[in-house]
Amino acid sequence: MDTDIRRTIHRYILENFLFTDDDEALDDEASFLEEGIVDSTGILELVMFVEETFGITVEDEELLPENFDSVAQLADYVLRKRKEERT
Repeated sequence: MDTDIRRTIHRYILENFLFTDDDEALDDEASFLEEGIVDSTGILELVMFVEETFGITVEDEELLPENFDSVAQLADYVLRKRKEERT
């Protein structure tokens, strides 16, 4: 399941921020902010995307770089939130 979440996020970033379908154009560990991939407005787009796609609710206090600054971090966050919201 982690792989599916990662793949979905990876594909979304490629298509909506990098405007490519080349999987090699994005490393899952690359910082969205440091690499200039996503800006502050883009983070809001990401929030809407993960809420709609994965059925989670992102709280304001969760909008932190450790949750939203790379494909890997975002996938981990989504997994944690899904588990948290199920209990």
